[in-house]
Amino acid sequence: MDIFNKVEHFTLANEYREMGIYPYFHALESRQDTEVIMEGKRRIMLGSNNYLGLTTEPSVIEAGIRAFEKYGSGCSGSRFLNGTLEMHLELEQELAAFVHKEGAVTFSTGFQSNLGIISAIVGRGDYVICDRENHASIYDGCKLSYGKMMRYKHNDMQELESILSRIPEEAGRLIVTDGVFSMGGDIANLPEICRLAEQYGARVMVDDAHGLGVIGEGGRGTASYFGLEDKVDIIMGTFSKSLASLGGYMAASEAVCDYVRHNSRPFIFSASIPPSACATALAALRHLEAHPELPVHLRALAAHARSGLKAAGLHVRESETPIVPIYTYEAVRTLQKAKEAYDAGVYVNPVLPPATPPTECLLRTSYMATLTEPLIDEAVEILGRVLKD
Repeated sequence: MDIFNKVEHFTLANEYREMGIYPYFHALESRQDTEVIMEGKRRIMLGSNNYLGLTTEPSVIEAGIRAFEKYGSGCSGSRFLNGTLEMHLELEQELAAFVHKEGAVTFSTGFQSNLGIISAIVGRGDYVICDRENHASIYDGCKLSYGKMMRYKHNDMQELESILSRIPEEAGRLIVTDGVFSMGGDIANLPEICRLAEQYGARVMVDDAHGLGVIGEGGRGTASYFGLEDKVDIIMGTFSKSLASLGGYMAASEAVCDYVRHNSRPFIFSASIPPSACATALAALRHLEAHPELPVHLRALAAHARSGLKAAGLHVRESETPIVPIYTYEAVRTLQKAKEAYDAGVYVNPVLPPATPPTECLLRTSYMATLTEPLIDEAVEILGRVLKD
């Protein structure tokens, strides 16, 4: 059999193109901001993970330019060998201090962070236990490990305990959960996860890609939000969201960090974060530290948007994060409504299987601290009109 047979039978994308509702690869002609020019037209951006709006912050942009001029365009090597800059170490030290951990390790992307952490920590004979709504990178990190993955229903602590109780006592256990879930915007039941982990001798890892800069003291994330920083063993996050750059990190004890540095294949065999990306992440982190009011303002804007959407009669999930999903349920309808909103001047992300169950498709709206209430009101009015049925 020709291995390309699957290519010839992949027709879904072309079917959506023929229907005029293909939603992907719209080209930006301006920078990532509250209003963008996309394919020649102004759109209100409600589809970005740029939660603090720092991609347009002058101090962040200037830091990237200075790093580019000083260090050049890239490091041309792995952190393990010739690719470590003094600035990488500086970023790791400041990140670790910010989230109240001993150490940190940076990776080239957020996706690669989960691949690198989980595959290094979870070995043969170990178990990794995951929330079913965890990010795809967590699932792929589990596949790359030699351990056994077990899943529990979303935020279902009774099922989590049932799984933990069946794992052999001699086996290692790692519970991995999103802090803020990327599609629903809800927050993990971290107090109960940590209680069960202590009861059953498990370790806890939180993917805080959508939590850093959003919740917790000064935007320190989910562990801080619950006052459980001493109970969460590993915090993972990204630079491509609140920190307005590219890359990812792990924060943990120095012993765990040192183990991952010497055993994580995705870390050892990948080039390091380019100087400009490292510098912008560091500048964004410092800006967040200097402005702890930013996450508070962000959550207030998200609450304003959520209130407006509900007043328009739309079904949204309750949370206090800037991720506000609007349920559209069926795939074709979801794409149709995303296209109508796009044509009317609002960009939102349609979310289909496998990111959601087949009957729970949604339009994922997300908000930035740099948005204004009048701009949100304009977008909400458009969405209410598009989704009135």
